[in-house]
Amino acid sequence: MKRLRELLVWVAGGALLVAMAVDTLAMLGRQLHWPLLGAIELVQAAVLFGSAGALLLAALEYSHARVHLLLDRLPARWQRLMSRLHAAMEMLLYAGLLAGSAWLALDLWRGHEESELLRIPYRPLRVALVLTLLVLLLLSVRRLLLRSRA
Repeated sequence: MKRLRELLVWVAGGALLVAMAVDTLAMLGRQLHWPLLGAIELVQAAVLFGSAGALLLAALEYSHARVHLLLDRLPARWQRLMSRLHAAMEMLLYAGLLAGSAWLALDLWRGHEESELLRIPYRPLRVALVLTLLVLLLLSVRRLLLRSRA
């Protein structure tokens, strides 16, 4: 588990560093009148992998952001109930995102979609998104089942 965590940190962090570097070079290029064509396309692809890695890491470590201002003041029974409700809503969110993303991916699978300038194919990016959402959904279902047993 530790190696998976480290891998996700490196992949997500590296992708965000790439996005930051490309965007910085694009901004400098605009100021120097040497535009970096396709910078937005590169940043979008890098942010997909950065955010996917961050979401997976947060789900594996169960370290999503939470507001404790209200939760900590609730009785223990209500805290457990809210925790289950949170897990159920999380599962529904990932299920909805997965359904929509898979639908788009399947609908456009035979099409040859690519970015305009750099011709980055969208199919692998859609597959990465669908796989990430599938893993997130499975982790949230597991968490919901474990919470309902407790």
